[in-house]
Amino acid sequence: MSDFWLYFNLGLHHVLDWKAYDHILFLIVLCAAYNFSAWKRLLVLITMFTIGHTISLLLASYNVVTVSGKLIEFLIPVTILVTALFNLFTAGKEKKMEKMGIFYIVTIFFGLIHGLGFASFFNALDRRKEILPLLEFALGIEAAQIIVVLILLIIGFIFQTIFRFNKRDWVLVVSSLVIGMIVPMLIDNWIF
Repeated sequence: MSDFWLYFNLGLHHVLDWKAYDHILFLIVLCAAYNFSAWKRLLVLITMFTIGHTISLLLASYNVVTVSGKLIEFLIPVTILVTALFNLFTAGKEKKMEKMGIFYIVTIFFGLIHGLGFASFFNALDRRKEILPLLEFALGIEAAQIIVVLILLIIGFIFQTIFRFNKRDWVLVVSSLVIGMIVPMLIDNWIF
């Protein structure tokens, strides 16, 4: 049972680590357009991200996939930027891509990229080729993401009801702030 808590806590702290805030920035832009009434759709979206994250960790653990750390460190902010730009261009509009399932597929793909960002650390652990620690780690990630999403939904609710932001303006402001935070990360990790 102590091994479960070890890997669960690793997953939990992977997301909640303020020094590695890229995961939280991605969750912010992923959730910006949702409110409590869409909690089921949002939970599926977050779980898709975790599934992608877990698949890439599994593939990296068994050396099926190896990707340059520099490339991944560049691609992670790209995924955040793309998601934020998507929000900017679709704020206040019905998301037809989500209805087609493309949004979910893209979220899994982005999860694959983010998972590769943590693969080098996870591979350094002695039990990296065992599947159970990886699943325990994934449960920790999922729990942390749910915590972050609940906080984001509460903050969004407060701004949209008490401070009277309409949903479109909320999405625009949040996405723009994240873009402002992610551009320096892109410049720092530029590989071309």
